[in-house]
Amino acid sequence: MSALAFKVKSKNGQQVLKDLTSESTVDVSVERVCVLCGFPPKALDISNDHKTLSEVGLKTGETLIVEEKASAPQPAPAAVTNPDPKPVENGVASHETIGPCRPGILMKKVVPSDNSCLFTSIGFVLNGNVDTSVHSLMRQIIAVEVAGDPETYNEAMLGKPNSEYCNWIQQPSSWGGAIEVAILSRFYGLEMDVVDTSNAIINRFGEDKNYGQRVFLLFDGVHYDPLYLEQSDGGIQTIFPSEDMEVFLEAEQLAHEAKSSRQFTDLNKFTLKCMVCDKFLTGQVEAQKHAKETHHTSFGEV
Repeated sequence: MSALAFKVKSKNGQQVLKDLTSESTVDVSVERVCVLCGFPPKALDISNDHKTLSEVGLKTGETLIVEEKASAPQPAPAAVTNPDPKPVENGVASHETIGPCRPGILMKKVVPSDNSCLFTSIGFVLNGNVDTSVHSLMRQIIAVEVAGDPETYNEAMLGKPNSEYCNWIQQPSSWGGAIEVAILSRFYGLEMDVVDTSNAIINRFGEDKNYGQRVFLLFDGVHYDPLYLEQSDGGIQTIFPSEDMEVFLEAEQLAHEAKSSRQFTDLNKFTLKCMVCDKFLTGQVEAQKHAKETHHTSFGEV
């Protein structure tokens, strides 16, 4: 019988459970906690006591998230037991290999889909709160940078003349992307890592600058959301030391889980609305064709 292994996350940190089998059982207090799995995380049916891992439907390598229910006074960890238990030492069965414990869980903070999601997300990782007004300042910062360096920011890079771009980016309906992330990364002196769920990769902006800190943004092909670490004391962490590769690998895992679960936007199928003539358009190609024919370049998310 092959051995199974799982990563278990809670507000108190992470543990790795190894050397389990399909006949090992899951024992938790369902009145106090719920156990989630998958991407997006969904609650497992563990209402019956002593369900085996095969009955629950768990597969080796999956990540389990243990969440405390609102009425519970304290979180209870998930206990996975073996049919042939070995002696218990310091409260932990010796057959379960426990990995290093880092406090907190990397989570996504959902921000509004208002064409300024990139800027709102960056504002969140900088300040720890959702402020939909920060886009105005960030758009101005970008426009000043671009206008001051027309040689670098030429029409070939921007897709439009420098002065036209500077006017365009300051409009609330204009989306931000790679150019804007790169500029804001330099301005704030932070490495900005964009976790791309459509390609399961992380694009690192400012990687060559050797910044001492980094932040993470989740991108599904159209929309940006910030990532943060929820800590056991209820606080959050949004800025991480650049040498913290554990949190980087966790963000990378999120990208792979999202892609495997198709939690991304297909650019050929998503719907846009032309903010000039109110026409609805399907996919990136159709939007580009409409812009070329009408010179309308302002589109909104639907």
